Amino acid sequence: MFGIFPHVVLDRSHKLMRGFDEQFMAPHSRHTTIYVSDAAKIRDLDILATSQEAGLYLAASHDGRRVFVTGHSEYDAKTLELEYRRDQAAGKPIEMPKNYYPNNDDTLQPVITWRAHGALLFSNWLNYFVYQETPYDIDSISGEHGK
Repeated sequence: MFGIFPHVVLDRSHKLMRGFDEQFMAPHSRHTTIYVSDAAKIRDLDILATSQEAGLYLAASHDGRRVFVTGHSEYDAKTLELEYRRDQAAGKPIEMPKNYYPNNDDTLQPVITWRAHGALLFSNWLNYFVYQETPYDIDSISGEHGK
């Protein structure tokens, strides 16, 4: 799985998905698969976004404390190209990243189609599940630092 793929939002009411378009693009670079049907069997898991081609993209526990992202929304413009060129130079079998270069011409600059979605995903996570859920008083935090 190597390239940029379209994804659809399955749960628009979830805080992580606030502001997302109905369809968005996200990079993938992996040699594994997590089937949506397998993830759906986990009772404490909300499946939030999937791709017809790339499969499961985003899921979270009901309480939002665990978030699972199978793509690479953090990738910058050149990351897939660097991976592609590295594997080519090493003589590894590698296909051109899908939906990355205009007209599938790897002599052209890639078109970035995921930056806004990636920023929104991390912003939503930090805002709704870190900042708003973390107590300001260190004494009210449970665990090894709390009482």
